[in-house]
Amino acid sequence: MTPNDLLTALRPLLAAECAAEAPAAGIEAADLEQSVWVRLLSDRRAARGRWSVSALRLRAAVRAEARVARRRARREVPFDPTTDEPPGESCVEQAVLAAEESRALRATVRRLPGRCPGLLGALLSRNDPTYREIAGELGISQGSLGPVRSRCLGCLRRMLTAEVAASERGGKER
Repeated sequence: MTPNDLLTALRPLLAAECAAEAPAAGIEAADLEQSVWVRLLSDRRAARGRWSVSALRLRAAVRAEARVARRRARREVPFDPTTDEPPGESCVEQAVLAAEESRALRATVRRLPGRCPGLLGALLSRNDPTYREIAGELGISQGSLGPVRSRCLGCLRRMLTAEVAASERGGKER
């Protein structure tokens, strides 16, 4: 199969897969499609003259490119030429404040009662586990995760509200 035959045969499937994955990746579907074609056509097998691509391999390539786009979007910082500040100073301050907020949130989560610290700790994990993985880790059913999560978030909200209200004299922030 030649590259042109491959393009003709797989383009509708690739376009559909890219249209489905692109919004979550924060990229245009056409850009994702182009990245996938570059990945597929520059593959070592293609360089040796084997131009066969299965639908599963195509889907895997789309998902891999979508993951790359998501990672790239998290790392990239848009440049705003209208600001007078150098980009490094405000970014460092924001990073320090975000880290401080994260530490305070995690400290409050650890003080929650019952299963809440384990559940919310798993939800805040950098590994981004699925509900099935969290349920297996905590030893509870997957169907009860939603109600337990809701109760834990309500408790966390009450604790954080109490801390903010108690931070100033008379419960008012100035």
